[in-house]
Amino acid sequence: MVSCPDSLTHLGCGGLGREDDISRPGNGFSFGPHVHDIEFAEKGRRNDYYGDGSDDVKEPVPKVKETCPSDMDRFLVLFEENDPENPFNWSGTRRWFISAVAAFLIFNATFASSLPAGVLQQMETHFNFSGEVGALVLSLFVLGFAVGPILWGPLSEHYGRRPISLYSFPLFIGTQIGCALSPNTASILIFRFLARGRALAGFTLAPFAGPSMAPLVSGWMNVAGVSWRWVFWLQTIVAGAALILVVFALPETFKPILLVRKAERRRKQTGDGRWWAPLEKQRVSFLRRVKDIVTRPFQMLVGEPMLLAITLYMSFVYGVIYLLFEAYPIVFTIGHHFNSGVSGLMFLPIPIGGTVACVLYVVYFDPIYQVAVKEHHPHHPPPEHRLHNSLYASLILPIAFFWFAWTSYPSVSFWAPMMAGFPLGMGTVLLYLGLFNYIIDTYLASAASALAATVIVRSFFGAGFPLFANQMYDKLSPRWASTLLAFISVVMAPIPFVLRKYGPALRRRSRTRINDV
Repeated sequence: MVSCPDSLTHLGCGGLGREDDISRPGNGFSFGPHVHDIEFAEKGRRNDYYGDGSDDVKEPVPKVKETCPSDMDRFLVLFEENDPENPFNWSGTRRWFISAVAAFLIFNATFASSLPAGVLQQMETHFNFSGEVGALVLSLFVLGFAVGPILWGPLSEHYGRRPISLYSFPLFIGTQIGCALSPNTASILIFRFLARGRALAGFTLAPFAGPSMAPLVSGWMNVAGVSWRWVFWLQTIVAGAALILVVFALPETFKPILLVRKAERRRKQTGDGRWWAPLEKQRVSFLRRVKDIVTRPFQMLVGEPMLLAITLYMSFVYGVIYLLFEAYPIVFTIGHHFNSGVSGLMFLPIPIGGTVACVLYVVYFDPIYQVAVKEHHPHHPPPEHRLHNSLYASLILPIAFFWFAWTSYPSVSFWAPMMAGFPLGMGTVLLYLGLFNYIIDTYLASAASALAATVIVRSFFGAGFPLFANQMYDKLSPRWASTLLAFISVVMAPIPFVLRKYGPALRRRSRTRINDV
């Protein structure tokens, strides 16, 4: 698994991107539960562990002073300097290993999202349903991206990341078994929706690599004459392997829960019940936390034009990735008369391009940002420094769409439209890396809600785009349908440039507590 430095966050089972899972100092990045939690006392960027659970920053609570502490502060349990229990102090090897495990968990979920693509024709024949219903098999799974975290996020903040994964993964495996044994259309659709509700959602490469690889696997299974049911049995096996990793290799990384455990041990060791951790004093009901998570992102979307623009741009690109699962069979299976296995191979340039984008980020874009970090030390650089790679991405994506559009003639070599996936994958990952980091650096302690908004909206786009793909490509032809996507990407391309130039002025006018550097 590829991991790119200096990006963000964990969304899904671990909560909708709570700041406890975002590392700001340093440049570590992982595709899942982050092991770098923000320090409790970091001014202006602290979660409200003592308050109402919202993302709004109130008065920052200073670290416990050693001189003249109050009776309550004297028994407050925090991490000491270089505390080995603090995930931020874990060795680099351990953090990279956890990142790799988390990446596999995300790959497992996104792989499952598009795995049935290669056997949809089998399923349509078996259940006698239409192509539109077949698209629902893909869309309902993606729709769970928006629904699942509403439940798992608040639960994980009460009980920790690890317990929720331990309990939810068996449920996910159960839904895959349900899909494999489904006797009718209704049951397969229901189990597909329930399956996505628990999975981890991360960002950048893994969410795009998984869906792009899955049609290759299921396509060759279809060519080999394997029953469509074995696609879901395969996913059950993959999910079982992921569950083993969760049980034996994924520790708790949520800082407030680790402090609760530390306080419990200290009370037991000393026999003094006055020792306490911040999370234990939090008086927030589960329903209140759900309400905050559900309503706050949409309040920010309505009140923050630049967040709305970023979200629409990212959601459009995400929707296109899932639209391709309907478009590629039209271009390659029908147009070039490939079987489903060879058609699945056509997706490979997308994750390859994404991998190259990650390498470029590590060796080129991140060093540029680190120069800005040194120039602005001890303060953080303005968020606009995060947009460098997004500027390039916004130019690459229209090229990829036009390339795919006007090389999709059956008379043109299949290599031409296939290789359009390379700049598409590269542009998508570069765009996401830049815009995600821009959101975090701009909205600071409100970044959780801002990120939640992007996840929810992009999930609806990912679920909705495949539903009209067939009709659009049939009515307009592959050339003009893809050209329409290219023109939309051209319209959206100026967004990173506008933010780069006018971002400081827009941030000063924001009604949300943000970074106005």
